[in-house]
Amino acid sequence: MRTVITYGTFDLFHKGHYNILKRAKEEGDYLIVGVTGESYDAERGKLSVQDSLATRIENVKATGFADKIIVEEYLGQKIPDILKYHVDVLVIGSDWKGKFDHLKKYCEIKYLERTKDISSTQLREEKLTIYKLGIVTDDINDKEVVSESPRVSGIHVESVFSENRETADAFCEKYELYKGFDDYDDFLDSIDIVYIKSNFSSRLNYIERALKKAKHVICEVPYTIELEKEKYIKKLAQENGVVFFEDVPMLHLGVFGQLLWMARGNVIGDIVSVKCSVSKKMFDEDNHIPFIDMAYVPICAIMKIAGYNYTDSHVSIVKKENGDIRYGLLTFEYENAIATAEVSEDVDIECGMTIYGTTGEIKIPDDWWRVGYFSILDYHDSKLKHYSSNFEGNGFRYLIQSILREIRSSDNLEIAGITHEENNAITNMIRKIEEKSN
Repeated sequence: MRTVITYGTFDLFHKGHYNILKRAKEEGDYLIVGVTGESYDAERGKLSVQDSLATRIENVKATGFADKIIVEEYLGQKIPDILKYHVDVLVIGSDWKGKFDHLKKYCEIKYLERTKDISSTQLREEKLTIYKLGIVTDDINDKEVVSESPRVSGIHVESVFSENRETADAFCEKYELYKGFDDYDDFLDSIDIVYIKSNFSSRLNYIERALKKAKHVICEVPYTIELEKEKYIKKLAQENGVVFFEDVPMLHLGVFGQLLWMARGNVIGDIVSVKCSVSKKMFDEDNHIPFIDMAYVPICAIMKIAGYNYTDSHVSIVKKENGDIRYGLLTFEYENAIATAEVSEDVDIECGMTIYGTTGEIKIPDDWWRVGYFSILDYHDSKLKHYSSNFEGNGFRYLIQSILREIRSSDNLEIAGITHEENNAITNMIRKIEEKSN
């Protein structure tokens, strides 16, 4: 029996996919089809996939050509698959010509010409609604929003608003956007989604006005230190049928979800301590980041990992001569654990996160909020296990993917985000920082 294997995403199933499977089947007696998994696509930075994994598998199954369907879940899986299923020939599209020649030592490799004049990319462009994204800013640094957004199908960065017309025009010129505005209402009328990266004092006003015009909103955090206003904003978004997201890309990374599951799932026993540090040196020098914006991320991470039911909290800060915060140490006390966050404006501290448990520990080095890599040490056998993701960009593309998925869905999706209880706990600590800084 001659066994054939082929792989593909098979998104928006079309005639080209059908032809590839048909010809692959003709190459042997038994055809195995590997359909790429959703986490694997995301890790490769491929965020344009529209159909769910279940739909893509069902479409392949409906052709009748596949004798067995498997899921391709990670880079390098092809060799184990070839050996496991005693594959005689790997069939793949000609656009990959030469890329899999290294597998010739394991089986025959055959590249098939693809069906002309049709592709999933073309179908996406024809079927997808393109959402226009606009940016609200005080400066001309885009935080990579312009470069990250095109990595996800269905969104286009269109325009920018700034109260300073010169800033809006300079931003447009730098990033080659369609138009700059200094009238906020006119700006909102030109877009579908607004990304608000203005200073803290103006964020709430911009959010409220955008939601009232039924615009989807992504906003830098924090945007308020008043719990009632936070509840009001969430309710306003719901009443107007739009999506509101806090700009915390970490929460939309699959590997962060895996880390949370391991930290809270007794993999390292009961959590005893969470220590994390963040420093301005880890960010682009041109990107002005206020202290409370930097502090929000480690506070949010602690709430997700250790929980929001802390019994006490403390803020210790060191100020510069001009009164700005130079360094802060934030402490959360729990019934059986302690969590600390160091936040540095200009002190050269070492960034990283360590989660200590009763039976092990988890470590994430350097810019841990991007969570591209972490390791787990088991105290009992001293074994160190490594977990990594092929993280792309600064994480904003994954947040964009999440907001588009929620906008397009008629179902109530469980999107990664900050719960009301977590937000209350975060807001209480941000308020303490504000009180200390005044």
